[in-house]
Amino acid sequence: MQRVAVIGAGPAGLCAARYLSPKPDSFEPIVFEKSDRIGGTWVYTEETGKDQYGFPIHSSMYKNLKTNQSKEVMAFPDFPFDPSLPSFVTHKDVLDYLEKYVAQFNLLQYIKFKTVVECVKPVTNGEKTLWEVTVRDLTDKVNGSQTSLFDAVIVCNGHYSVPKIPKLKGQDTFTGTILHSHNYRKPEDFKDSTVVCLGASVSGQDIVLDMHPHVKMVFLSHWGETLPSEFPANVAQVPAIDYLSGNKVIFTDGQTYEVDTVLLCTGYEFNFSFLAKECRVTVSEDQIVSPLFKHLIHAEYPSLSFIGLPTRNLSFPQFSLQARLIIAILEGSFKLPSKEEIEVDNESDLQRRLDLGWPRRYAHILGQFQWEYYNQIAQLAGIPPLKPVIESLYTETCYQRRNNVRHYPKLNYEIVDEKNWRQITGHNSSDV
Repeated sequence: MQRVAVIGAGPAGLCAARYLSPKPDSFEPIVFEKSDRIGGTWVYTEETGKDQYGFPIHSSMYKNLKTNQSKEVMAFPDFPFDPSLPSFVTHKDVLDYLEKYVAQFNLLQYIKFKTVVECVKPVTNGEKTLWEVTVRDLTDKVNGSQTSLFDAVIVCNGHYSVPKIPKLKGQDTFTGTILHSHNYRKPEDFKDSTVVCLGASVSGQDIVLDMHPHVKMVFLSHWGETLPSEFPANVAQVPAIDYLSGNKVIFTDGQTYEVDTVLLCTGYEFNFSFLAKECRVTVSEDQIVSPLFKHLIHAEYPSLSFIGLPTRNLSFPQFSLQARLIIAILEGSFKLPSKEEIEVDNESDLQRRLDLGWPRRYAHILGQFQWEYYNQIAQLAGIPPLKPVIESLYTETCYQRRNNVRHYPKLNYEIVDEKNWRQITGHNSSDV
């Protein structure tokens, strides 16, 4: 039997435990969770800053958040959402779904709550690498940290908790507030103010729409092409910020506005501070995590893996596929290629992004490459791929989100069969 330490009881960690636990003769999963409940970033709290134990608040949820993908495509492949729910569900619906997932697969018994992982370190035992995992029970004031050995470690600590905060020219002179979206909770907090949201990815678009009924004006600032969707009258798209001065924001095209708040929708950074240097895991300035096979398995230590690094994709289905490849490696049914082959594969994977004009920091973004990636992971794990209808409906919802940003959350879909879906409310209903 292999003892497997799973770090985090968010969706990725729960998924890992779900696939490890049905094989009690092979695996003993232990999930370490710093908070007092499952769900990770899907646990909404109005708190920001630090929690009662002095750790940064993990969740980036805001009060009115709904999913930007339909429940039909974002579910774990073997566990659909309640069909009575609308397609675009609230964060509470997702948390309820995860709690039902835990109940369905009897996962609570494997989770140690209020337990922080302080250090993970490889130790050699003959030809085999074991893992020294040091944890601290936050409720135990007497015994302090405890260290034990594991055969494998699966890192599932998420990547929406450490804000990426750019340095803006003139920010020290700015008389307004600069805030990261990680700390955004309620639009009422910005009543009658003028706001610049820097960053027009999904969260930036969603937050400006959440704010607009409450603010005087909100500017959506970004480098990219003008988004084709129609926005409310008090939402304006503007170029990137050139600099700040006093109470003004000056954009790269010379436009200048008096602003109360600059909200940074600028993404997040990976944080693996609990991994000892002996783990040989590096995170570059471009946020490239190395050395990994398929964004997932440590190239030198196959018993160390990371679920959920890739972004701009379907996270829950990805977690499911990745967890099953990890199990295939731990069981020995799949063996990693050589380190040299992995390096060549990684270089090719990155070069494809660079050829599209993407920056190096997009190394772990899947986007259009996700379907090929999922098929590769499924093939390597020896499991069925995702059904074709998932890609088809995902493509549809992405189109609606880009071109119908105000109204797409009102659309509803249902999956007809493995290849077809149907729109059941909203615009003209149709079979595809």
